[in-house]
Amino acid sequence: MNIIVCIKQVPDTTNVRIDPETNTLVRSGVQSIVNPFDMYAIEEGVRLKEKFGGTVIIVTMGPPQAAEALREAISLGADEAVLISDRAFAGSDTWATSYTLSRAIQKIGKFDIIICGKQAIDGDTAQVGPGIAAFLDIPQITFVKKIEEIIIDSAPVPQGYGAGKTPEGQGTISGYIKADRMTEEGYDIVESPLPCLITVVKEINEPRLPSLKGKMRAKKAEIRKLEAKDLDADPDSLGLKGSPTKVVKIFTPSPRKGGQILEGEAKEVCGKLVELLKGEII
Repeated sequence: MNIIVCIKQVPDTTNVRIDPETNTLVRSGVQSIVNPFDMYAIEEGVRLKEKFGGTVIIVTMGPPQAAEALREAISLGADEAVLISDRAFAGSDTWATSYTLSRAIQKIGKFDIIICGKQAIDGDTAQVGPGIAAFLDIPQITFVKKIEEIIIDSAPVPQGYGAGKTPEGQGTISGYIKADRMTEEGYDIVESPLPCLITVVKEINEPRLPSLKGKMRAKKAEIRKLEAKDLDADPDSLGLKGSPTKVVKIFTPSPRKGGQILEGEAKEVCGKLVELLKGEII
């Protein structure tokens, strides 16, 4: 099974700076960490490899310092790592990021499952994983809290899917995945043919700690680098130029006014509260 895990290196939440000219996050030279939700994605990828065999390839897009995040992933059990880095990618919104990652994944080769964390803590959009699936034209299951089963080869494919078919021949195996998708009310059980993209929530597993052997291997690992010229991508779809989302203005919100504490009997307090609410609405 070929497993690709997309991760992101994000600024430490206590160390966020904004470029006043581009209105984008300053990442170079800023203390960064692996996006916490992506740690669960890495762990799930490694667990699938341990169960089914195959290869786990970690992919990230960012400045050269993002290689640190890739080495951390290798120390946790991933096999290979790819850094997508070029000034042409600077300022990418979720659309341009999804497009760039999808082009890089196509360049890497065949895959059976792509795993992403549900969202990044710096943007909180939860859009990149689904965006990658859309650009690759493959099924997706978001907010996965548990993989019920993955059946390959001779297993029957769920009704409505063509047995043995994969979108544009992108997968190396045929089969399907069944997963629990978390919702506000509970969860759905969703089946999808492979290849497929999933985004995972923290309930899916407990990430392991790196072993000494893993750390040594990560230190020596070769990080493959892909630049804009390597992706056969449309230059107008990259970076700020390819980002339809524009940050027009950034400002600090005005401080909130102090609230009130209403005291007295319940009936009296309710009356005061109703009058205050009426005043706010009017």
